[in-house]
Amino acid sequence: MARYTPPEQSRFMQWVDIIFVVAAIFLALWLPLQAGWAGVSRSIVKIENPTWEALGQTPAQVEQWVKLGFADAAAAHDIIQNKFDYSIDWVQLFLLAAVIAGYFIFLFRASDKEYREVIAEKFDDKKK
Repeated sequence: MARYTPPEQSRFMQWVDIIFVVAAIFLALWLPLQAGWAGVSRSIVKIENPTWEALGQTPAQVEQWVKLGFADAAAAHDIIQNKFDYSIDWVQLFLLAAVIAGYFIFLFRASDKEYREVIAEKFDDKKK
């Protein structure tokens, strides 16, 4: 019985695979930030003439802000008021779930097909 030898891939195609994977990882991390889907809040609640008390800062927190170089509340206003937006966009969530489910369905079908080809190649001789 002949031993199974997997198909070989040329060095050029290995480099193509590497470049594709690196580009895919980069895009997966960069695209959500560029599209505004992650990384920043969508709005900052502005307070006119902010004070440390209006921003909800304790004396200990004020002392730390001063140590960081923010001498007054107006300088630290945007940082303090930049709260994470926990709202969920249900359309994007379901779209993401559909893409992930589609990928895994493709992955399992392709793997099943290759697995069946290997089994048929290896064991079809025994049926005859």
